[in-house]
Amino acid sequence: MVAAPLRDRMRRGRAPVPGGRLRCAGMGDNVLFEKRDGVGVVTLNRPDRMNAWNSSLESDYWDAVDEAMAADDVRVIVFTGAGRGYCVGADFDVLQGIQQTGQEERKERPPLHSTLRLAKPTIAAINGACAGMGLAQAVMCDLRFAASGAKFTTAFSRRGLIAEFGLSWTLPRVVGRSNALDLLMSGRTFTAEEAAEMGLVNRVLPGDLLMDHVMDYAIDMATYASPASMAVIKQQVIADESASYAESCERYPVLMKASFTRPDFKEGVKSFLEKRKPAFPGVPDDLK
Repeated sequence: MVAAPLRDRMRRGRAPVPGGRLRCAGMGDNVLFEKRDGVGVVTLNRPDRMNAWNSSLESDYWDAVDEAMAADDVRVIVFTGAGRGYCVGADFDVLQGIQQTGQEERKERPPLHSTLRLAKPTIAAINGACAGMGLAQAVMCDLRFAASGAKFTTAFSRRGLIAEFGLSWTLPRVVGRSNALDLLMSGRTFTAEEAAEMGLVNRVLPGDLLMDHVMDYAIDMATYASPASMAVIKQQVIADESASYAESCERYPVLMKASFTRPDFKEGVKSFLEKRKPAFPGVPDDLK
């Protein structure tokens, strides 16, 4: 798993931002972060550009992720977008700059696929248009819920590009090889409803109910599921995608034995018998 903080330059201080949200000291307003009932909400916040991705947003994105990972009271991370879109991909100003120079300007920061290996569960609440880099980020989340009518596209083939940001690995594992090739090679636009049919999103909801549903789901997970168990289960699923059944069967007794020694097991059984909410500790250091 990717350890937190993800960068040595993580800012631990917090300052208030509009709307009751929090941000790391020095974080810009391109991404907002708030905590509620064990859930950290990361909101891409360039609504005038449909949350198009640029270097400033990327820097703020990782600051917010660092904050969520460092907060012991954050058990689940939800990603969403401000305004009408989730993220329409790379900002066209960035693409034009690459077209002129022939290369992409990169600063030191984790690769986007690091989102896939975060030790805490991640949920994409796709409130609107989701394309290119935005789709890649959403597919790296563990779960995806979408607003009815939200539109998706990989877009790369229609820009003369290839499947970027690990989509050639992640997308077939979510929707299958044929569906992945359809979406990647055609670059066509499709709706949330079709995305649900092929398994790209877990559920489609009316737009005005999306965040309420996602927050209820995430809060329930943050309240009743062991952070250690969720972290190990993520590791198992990712590792077993490239393992044989026999290899998986060899690993799970070792992992189960380790889980017996964690305080989460004792608290999980005790809280069940006492008919109360569990008081699980946060993600242990050895799983971050």
